[in-house]
Amino acid sequence: MLRFCYTQPRPVFSSRPVFSVMSEFRLGDVIDDHCIKCRRITNHSIVSILTGQPAKVRCRTCYHDHDYRHEQAPPSKKDLKKEELFKEVLSAAAPGPVPVEDPEEKPKKGKARGKKA
Repeated sequence: MLRFCYTQPRPVFSSRPVFSVMSEFRLGDVIDDHCIKCRRITNHSIVSILTGQPAKVRCRTCYHDHDYRHEQAPPSKKDLKKEELFKEVLSAAAPGPVPVEDPEEKPKKGKARGKKA
């Protein structure tokens, strides 16, 4: 994940700001994450860091603390229930033996009719 930091504009060539790449996270930095209380991606402040990555963040809109979710929304309960039911149906349906057709036997076309004598 790349982050950009605003620095002073170049005085010689242009007045556009220069963006430098920052690779380390620090406490209090502002990052985007999915807030479970606001139910959308909002700005968050880093509250704790483990192994150089944010562990806990605080939403700057509702001030709710939660684990850092890497901007991923949790699956809805409806989707989880559908997945659970689908797995249940698949586990109940045991694969049976596949019928093998005799290649010498020709399939019959149409309805079978009795012969008139």
